[in-house]
Amino acid sequence: MKSAPFDYLRARDVPEVVAALAGADGEGKILAGGQSLVPVLALRMARPVVLVDINHVAGLSGVVREENSVRVGALTRHSELTRQTQHPLLAEAARWIGHTAIRTRGTAGGSIAHADPSAELPAVAVATGASVAVAGPSGDRCVAAEELFAGPLMTTLAEEEIITAVTFPRPTRWGFAEFARRHGDFALVTAVVAEVGGEVRIALGGVGAVPVRASAAEASLAVGGGVTGAVDALAGELHPTADLHGSTEYRRAVAVEMVRRALADAGIN
Repeated sequence: MKSAPFDYLRARDVPEVVAALAGADGEGKILAGGQSLVPVLALRMARPVVLVDINHVAGLSGVVREENSVRVGALTRHSELTRQTQHPLLAEAARWIGHTAIRTRGTAGGSIAHADPSAELPAVAVATGASVAVAGPSGDRCVAAEELFAGPLMTTLAEEEIITAVTFPRPTRWGFAEFARRHGDFALVTAVVAEVGGEVRIALGGVGAVPVRASAAEASLAVGGGVTGAVDALAGELHPTADLHGSTEYRRAVAVEMVRRALADAGIN
């Protein structure tokens, strides 16, 4: 199929993007990497009146080291994340995103904004306590990753807002584990462990409507329960959504094993 007709705007700066989205009355879409948007347009599952191309907006790409974190521009490609060495957890997670062509075009901001509950970067954002920089008609604001994701493919962003950057705290220890039918397929379960500010945080993708914090498992670790206590607590607290790829029990079992591996990867025992 072909997409429905739309107007096209190659934006020069962020204010122009915001103005175009505000003028579209909720019917505008941002084009960055296009890896999620273009197939949706082709299937006519989305029919925007205007497509705002941000690929030529200066200042929206690159990875910048800050004191205890890295700031990732919204237009930063996944392939760049795999090459950077300032945030090894991000580099490892990005290597699991799709295939080479997708990593070459897909963007960090696009992945966060798309809010796929099985995607790698949203899980890393929640695990590390990332903050998302947003620009809109009312000015700039900062949103905690856990407050950004509202449901499958849904965020708390307004229709007129655009993500400009994501700041990921740098963990002192980290682990990453993912299970998919084949490498490059959508993950069935992703587990991310990150020690930030002395606190071990665990986030899971693919087990709910949004990336899920394993609160009981984290609490078990905090009181010295070790890996055994953490995975036992996880098995008790986790109730994944069943779908055609696996039952609740199957996803729970996979999640427990992925967390076990991620904790081992982080050197936590």
